Amino acid sequence: MKTDTLFYRLFQRKPALALELLGLPYRNDSYRFGSEEIKQTAFRIDGLFTPITDDLELPVIFAEVQYQADIDFYDRLFSEITLYLRLHKPGRSWLALVIYPDRRTEKAASIEFVPFMNLPQLHRVYLEDYQNQSGLTPTLELIRLIASHKQQTITLARELSGRRDEIGMECLDFIETILVYKLPHLSREEIKAMLALNDIELKQTRFYQEIAEEERQEGLQEGRKEGRKEGRKEECVALLTRQLRRKFGVQPQLETALQRLPELPLERLEDLADALLDFTKTDELHEWLQGMPDLNKRA
Repeated sequence: MKTDTLFYRLFQRKPALALELLGLPYRNDSYRFGSEEIKQTAFRIDGLFTPITDDLELPVIFAEVQYQADIDFYDRLFSEITLYLRLHKPGRSWLALVIYPDRRTEKAASIEFVPFMNLPQLHRVYLEDYQNQSGLTPTLELIRLIASHKQQTITLARELSGRRDEIGMECLDFIETILVYKLPHLSREEIKAMLALNDIELKQTRFYQEIAEEERQEGLQEGRKEGRKEGRKEECVALLTRQLRRKFGVQPQLETALQRLPELPLERLEDLADALLDFTKTDELHEWLQGMPDLNKRA
């Protein structure tokens, strides 16, 4: 399971997840989550929450999900943070959120960086602490689901699904996402059946709402979409183009890659819709396209 990818995907769609872990009272729409590459170095800030308001009380938040033991982790983290602050000068305070599966995974910082470990800005979260907690908010229930053992995951997911009126459709959508990551041997149809979702509820999830919105914007009817494969392909290319531009911004390298999308068959475009969720830079999109035999034969 690519747990760091799962967390970063949830952070993008629900910044409140990090805010609640940190115990911060700020609104969910106060932050934008992304990554930041520090130019002319080998450093990259994988998780960065930047305030989207002028309120200087809101700190910059650095987020890292560390599932592998790494003796150099804190050396690298504090170096990245201090260099980012030096180059960008955000003019506000900062916090660092580090998420571990358990305390055994955490390794001590080297002696040069030990003083940083006592900073109040450093917040460590151990998912094992949430496994048996009760009375959590719907957002933190997602943390408990991620932290649960595999044999507990299905039971807890069904329990949360039964509270759908309380937790809302957005959390239900996240539950499905978490199960896809944690139980890769199950198909999406099996997961949907496990959560006892009906067609009406499925159409309330984020994925189905985005498709419905695209259909309304382009004036397509559901029957025509299902009946004409070419129309479905054009719609898929348009949706992927918007998603990729929203993810990476308009840039020449991305536009070059987007010109190749119409060459892909519909099945490959659907595969790309899943793959792009894990992309963090446009180079990964180019690598994915290079691996497509349909394109390479035309080259």
